[in-house]
Amino acid sequence: MIALASDHGGLELKRSIMEHLQSKGLEFKDFGTYNEDSCDYPVFAVSAAKSIVSGECGRGIFICGTGIGISIAANKVPGIRAAVCTDTYMAEKCRAHNDANVLALGARVLDTSRALKIVSIFLSTDFSGKERHSRRVEMLKYLDSQMLN
Repeated sequence: MIALASDHGGLELKRSIMEHLQSKGLEFKDFGTYNEDSCDYPVFAVSAAKSIVSGECGRGIFICGTGIGISIAANKVPGIRAAVCTDTYMAEKCRAHNDANVLALGARVLDTSRALKIVSIFLSTDFSGKERHSRRVEMLKYLDSQMLN
């Protein structure tokens, strides 16, 4: 299950991503927003991020105007590794090297076609598990655990 979240600036792109995921037969849960009224991205980022940490969802796609704000909010949740990606190379590497579990996109930065390509790469790329990458991800997990204590 893929967690989806957006603010009002990312709503239209989120709807396109939902159609894309449906066409691929992929399940998702939409954590909001559901209309174009001005809203605060941290509310939706945190609730969707918690669903990933709890295991309800495996990964997430979060969208705001630039992808930056919603990624910062998501990364406040221990266990989340959100990466803003503006191209397919970044999407591949954030998964293969960093085991990113949230893709953050900027609806005002990307056109829909590019965003959907980035989504496809993010969802189809596995963590490489190479020693140096595993070591670094374990360091990030350790930092998360320290913040919880």
